[in-house]
Amino acid sequence: MNTTTLDKMKRMNLFGMYRVFKTSIESGKPEGHTADEMIFNLIESEWDDRQNRSIERRRNGAHFRYKASIEEFHFHTDRNVDRNQLMRFGDCSFINKHENILITGSTGVGKSYIASAIGHQACTLGHKVLYHNTAKLLGKLKIAKADGSYPKEIAKIERYNLLILDDFGIQSFDAQGRAALMEIIEDRHEKSSTIITSQVPVSKWFELIGEQTVADAILDRIVHESHRLELKGESMRKKSQVKS
Repeated sequence: MNTTTLDKMKRMNLFGMYRVFKTSIESGKPEGHTADEMIFNLIESEWDDRQNRSIERRRNGAHFRYKASIEEFHFHTDRNVDRNQLMRFGDCSFINKHENILITGSTGVGKSYIASAIGHQACTLGHKVLYHNTAKLLGKLKIAKADGSYPKEIAKIERYNLLILDDFGIQSFDAQGRAALMEIIEDRHEKSSTIITSQVPVSKWFELIGEQTVADAILDRIVHESHRLELKGESMRKKSQVKS
């Protein structure tokens, strides 16, 4: 009977139940549980298994640059990172409020890591997250414009609760890039959240985007009501190379 039950659990994709029931049989413990306790253990295990698989799917679908964690971030005093502020970002209430986070600083100080760490935490809390290098995303949308899949790609981006635009401003924006960026930001304004990382200070983003009207519209939607992290210090990559 147990073999049949295990087989049916597997075929019904009840992997959490399968695991705990199989373990209890092998350890000879089923007799030690009441019916209520056994049902509780089976349901609890199945719930945890589905939650973990769901989190893993969201993380894989986000395409993060780093496997990162807020708890593992090194809070060096010279990096100008407020631990309490970063921990507050970890509760992801900014996503529920449709707020943005702008992270600036020179290369190698941890901008992408922090953005990815917040993104990982958002996945854990049930939010849909998408990570993109900004230049690559705009390049992809340019190709989509040519092959007719642009509306579908833009609609897909809009559905994510949190969009991470990494390395913003590494390449200058052409007219097509500005238009695509404007559409992304407009679609997400007051409906979802965006994290932007950049080596360029926010004060210089206006000239970086170019074309006054578009730059005004974009910055009006992403800068106001946003949280800012301005990282300082030396490149962590350079430091690790020196040590090695």
